[in-house]
Amino acid sequence: MPEVAKPPNMSRTNFNSTLRRSNPDMTDSPRFLLLPAAVIAACLLSACAQAPAKRPAESGQGEATAPKVRSEPLPKMELTGQILYQALLAEVAGQRGNLGLSASAYMDLARSTRDPRLARRAAEIALHGRNLDMALQASRLWVEIDPESPQARQMMAGLLVSANRLDELQPHVAKLLAQEGENLRDGLLRLNRLFARYPDKKAVLAMVEQLTLPYVGVAEAHFARAQAALNAAEWQRGIAEADKALALRPDWDIAVMLKAQLQRAESPEAALDTLRRYLAGHPQAREVRLQYARGLVGVRKFPQARAEFQRLLGDFPGNADVIYAVAVLSMQLSDWATAEENFRKLLGLDFAEMDAVRLYLGQIAEEHKQYGDALRWYAEVAPGEQYLAAQLRIAQLLAKQGKLDAGRRHLQDAQAAGNADRIQLLLAESQLLRDAGRTKEAYELLAGSLAGQPEQPELLYESALLAEKLGRHDVMEANLRKLIRIKPDHAHAYNALGYSFAERNLRLVEAEQLIVKALQLSPDDPFIIDSMGWVLYRKGDNAGALTQLQRAFSIRPDPEIAAHLGEVLWVLGRRDEAKRTWQEAAKSHPGNEALAEVIKRFTP
Repeated sequence: MPEVAKPPNMSRTNFNSTLRRSNPDMTDSPRFLLLPAAVIAACLLSACAQAPAKRPAESGQGEATAPKVRSEPLPKMELTGQILYQALLAEVAGQRGNLGLSASAYMDLARSTRDPRLARRAAEIALHGRNLDMALQASRLWVEIDPESPQARQMMAGLLVSANRLDELQPHVAKLLAQEGENLRDGLLRLNRLFARYPDKKAVLAMVEQLTLPYVGVAEAHFARAQAALNAAEWQRGIAEADKALALRPDWDIAVMLKAQLQRAESPEAALDTLRRYLAGHPQAREVRLQYARGLVGVRKFPQARAEFQRLLGDFPGNADVIYAVAVLSMQLSDWATAEENFRKLLGLDFAEMDAVRLYLGQIAEEHKQYGDALRWYAEVAPGEQYLAAQLRIAQLLAKQGKLDAGRRHLQDAQAAGNADRIQLLLAESQLLRDAGRTKEAYELLAGSLAGQPEQPELLYESALLAEKLGRHDVMEANLRKLIRIKPDHAHAYNALGYSFAERNLRLVEAEQLIVKALQLSPDDPFIIDSMGWVLYRKGDNAGALTQLQRAFSIRPDPEIAAHLGEVLWVLGRRDEAKRTWQEAAKSHPGNEALAEVIKRFTP
């Protein structure tokens, strides 16, 4: 900003006219919350720096001095009319909403006076006005004037990260760490927060390693490196640093949890083992046990997970999250009584996911065939995340009671937050018709909606499956190929087309290619693995088919996968295994058409 000339006098009129020339709309600008102008001028620009005063001597104690306070390097200069004018101009500009003029005026004053308080003021106002370049200039000046100021370097460091200027950052952060003194450990633990928004996480890791070199005998330095390695997806480097932190602090819960988090990326079992061994020596480490319990859920070890959560429930009897976890895991294990007991406990607590609780209680009531109670719980779910699921359950339950038309009307009348919800309600109505054996009506319902939005992926996929049920293979293939063109990463579109060819025992080479593509997109999907087993069976590779089908069935014991697995076992001469597979699946899924058909075909 050009130097502001001193006006002939200091009248209010002259101030306002100067500001209006710079900002014609200033009278309508929002007021910026700054200190009163007279106060800022008097306080910031008066006199020279003084040392902290001594406290008066206390009776019988001799002379006592105040704790040492770092003195800012304030300039020794007189408060001139020009300085006062510029200070008032800067402050009133800020109050009138002209933050650019305010920051520029303070910058000019800071340069001419070398007063660190003015540099800080310029930086703060520029930052408030989202002028990052000006804020960076002001913070640089502040550091130049007062190189020992932690606040100046903190602001400088934050702005450099925002500007992606990592190359300039290291000396400032190194100085901040050196200034931490007895708070060094906390400073090291905060180190990664500074770089949270910086996109190049590997560069951050290199920076953190350099910054912590002087502190390699401190556990927190290795913890900071392990955190940076986690963010950079450098799992093994992170594990090695976490081990070094634990060697220096063997009883450090946070470090062992970080190590497990790093291990989980490559081996969930190794992560669980780390937590398990630590808990053996530290049974009261509650947060570690909580992470261990969640890890067990992640690998679907539900009985063990519930045991850990129940132990935690003893430690945290009123903790809503732990009660919720026990309830959900009890549902997974079909322990309806324990699930209901714990869900009902949550009704009397301040729990954020209360609609999820109502949804689960509705499912438990439905499981017990208490349909009136189930409908009441579902009806209590408010619009929000769980609302749509509750409406679908209500419609399904009405249809299950023979009230198909009422179920359809409920879906048609349900609130839809947008087109995505409308599509889900439409698909649910189609499913009700399909389950009732009215496949043609289900297809026509979706086809009618597809005419108005011909590239809607879910409508294309579901209408293709219904078209195949009706024997309209040309429509099925056209819809799936269109879906693949629109969404080339839609694994189930490739799978459905490939499986259709395999099921009809035609174009088997193309069928296998389609299913291979689906597996590349979703390698652990049991239904796609089942399709691969089925196409191999059609091609005569019974051994390869068996391997794929056994893998699919181990992931998900679905009745249709059981039907395919049993057929391959039968053809391989392992008929007792085939019968056992079919019988166990039929017990769990009575009435499944695919399973009933294959059993009838091989054991009439």
